[in-house]
Amino acid sequence: MRRVVVTGMGAITPMGLNVNDYFENVKAGNHGFGIISSFDSTEFKVHTAAEVKGFVAKEYMDPKAARRMDKFAQYAVAAAKEAIEDSGLDMTKEDPYMVGCSIGSGVGSLERTEIEYEKMVTKGPSRMSPLMVPLLISNMAAGNVSIAYGLKGKSLNVVTACATGTHSIGEGYRSIQVGDADVMVSGGTESAVCRLGVAGFSALTALSTIEDPNRCSIPFDKDRDGFVMGEGAGVIVLEELEHAKARGAKIYAEVVGYGATSDAYHITSPAEDGMGAVVAMKRAVEESGAALDDIMYINAHGTSTHLNDLCETRAIKTLFGEHAKEMKVNSTKSMIGHLLGAAGAVEFITCVKEMQESYIHVTRGLENPDEECDLDYVQGHGIEMDIDYALSNSLGFGSHNASILIKKYRG
Repeated sequence: MRRVVVTGMGAITPMGLNVNDYFENVKAGNHGFGIISSFDSTEFKVHTAAEVKGFVAKEYMDPKAARRMDKFAQYAVAAAKEAIEDSGLDMTKEDPYMVGCSIGSGVGSLERTEIEYEKMVTKGPSRMSPLMVPLLISNMAAGNVSIAYGLKGKSLNVVTACATGTHSIGEGYRSIQVGDADVMVSGGTESAVCRLGVAGFSALTALSTIEDPNRCSIPFDKDRDGFVMGEGAGVIVLEELEHAKARGAKIYAEVVGYGATSDAYHITSPAEDGMGAVVAMKRAVEESGAALDDIMYINAHGTSTHLNDLCETRAIKTLFGEHAKEMKVNSTKSMIGHLLGAAGAVEFITCVKEMQESYIHVTRGLENPDEECDLDYVQGHGIEMDIDYALSNSLGFGSHNASILIKKYRG
C-alpha cells in the first residue's frame, strides 16, 4: 500500500472562514453559537445554531458559478480553494485524471427543497427553478469542486449522515493507497440551518433546546440535552507520499489507518455496547501498525446527545481497557456544534492543527460529567501535549461508524 499524507487544508466554519482563524478561536476556547439569524425561529422549539457568518461566495469563486450552487456547495468550493492553494498543487503540471475528489454532504440542500416546494404549492409547478435538482442534490459539492479546479480523476460523494466527512476522507485515502489516484481533494460540507432542517431534527428530539451558548452543546455532561446544528465545510488535500516529496510539498501529517463498520442496529440510535465503533477504531489502529497504548488522544464524535456520548465512551473503554483512563478525549462539537456531513472533515483538520501545535483543545461547557462518562475529556481548559497519533471518530444515523488515524509525519 502506498503512503498517504496531508498537504493542504481549507475550512469554512462558524468560528472562522479559513483554517488559521478557525483554529485561533479553538485555542482561545471560543464558540460559534447564537440565536438563529437565517430565519425567524419564534415558533420553533429550537432557537440556537452555529451559523457561518460573513461568507460571501463571490469572494471565493466566479459569481455566475456561485449562483448555480446552494450554500453547501459554495462552502465546499471555498474550502477546496484554500486547501488547494495551501497545498501548492499546480494542475497544469498534473495528470488531471490522477487527481480526484471525495467530498460528501449528509443532506444536500434542505433549504432549496423548502424554497422550491413552497413555490410549487403557492405559485404552481411552472414557477419552480429549472436548476432545482442540480442545486439540491448532495453530489454537487464534489461535482462543483471538480469542475472549478479541473479534477478529472475519481469523483465521489459519500453520504453517511454524520459520518460523511470521515468516510469521504477515508475513501480518498484508500483511493490513493491502491493507486486509483495520486491526489484526492477530500472532505465534507453542509448547510442545513433552515426551517426544514431545524424542524426535522427538532421533531426527532435530537437538538438542544437550551439557548445559553455556554451550556447548549455540552458533550459528556450529565445535563446534555441534544446537539446544536452547525454548518460549514472542511476540505483537505491528500497526496501519495512520493508524489508530494517530488514536487516539494509541505507535509502536515500522515494518514495511517481507516476503519468503517455498521452497527446494523437502529436508524438513529447507536448500539448500546458500542461494538461497531470499537471495531472501526480497532481496524484503524491495526492498519497503522501502532499499539493501542500508542494512542493517547481521540477527537470524539461527542455530539452532546445522551446515547452517543454514553455509547462512544463505552466503546473507547472496551477497546483501550485501562489505557483509556490515560488518554485525552475531547469534542470539537462543544465549540462549533454538529456540522453533520462536514463534522468529521473539520474535526480531522482540528486534529492536524492540534498535532502541529502540540495542543489539545478543551471540551467547552463540560462542568458536570455524566457518571458513566468517566474519561479525561479535557475539562476546564486546553492542554499542551505532544501528539504522535490522533484518532478521529464519526458515528452517523443509519448505524454508520468511521474512524481515521492520523500520525505526525517524521519522513
